Amino acid sequence: MRDFKKLEVWKSAHQLVLEVYRHTRVFPREEQFGLTSQIRRAGASIPANLAEGCGRGTQKEFAQYIQVSIGSANELEYHLLLARDLNLLPSDQHQALDLEVSGVRRMLSGLLVEVRKAGSR
Repeated sequence: MRDFKKLEVWKSAHQLVLEVYRHTRVFPREEQFGLTSQIRRAGASIPANLAEGCGRGTQKEFAQYIQVSIGSANELEYHLLLARDLNLLPSDQHQALDLEVSGVRRMLSGLLVEVRKAGSR
């Protein structure tokens, strides 16, 4: 059992979610149950799955939750792109968030490699 709050990738993913909430606060009200909700859900899923995976008993199980987090990062990346293309998210804000998502995804991929190596020992 790991303390997820000590993982640098969890800290980065949590900060990303806070930024996502801040940027989506100004989205139109009619998107509240649409794209706003989807973006927030995908973003929050990244650190939430890391936290859940840390509570699992094996490295293999933890690796599965890391993979789910990577999938959520990909989903978030798409939803942010859609928000930009619908003119809900200015290009500069999209670019900043996209860089954060890419950074978190790289960290997740690195963690996945580490966990898989540890699991094969």
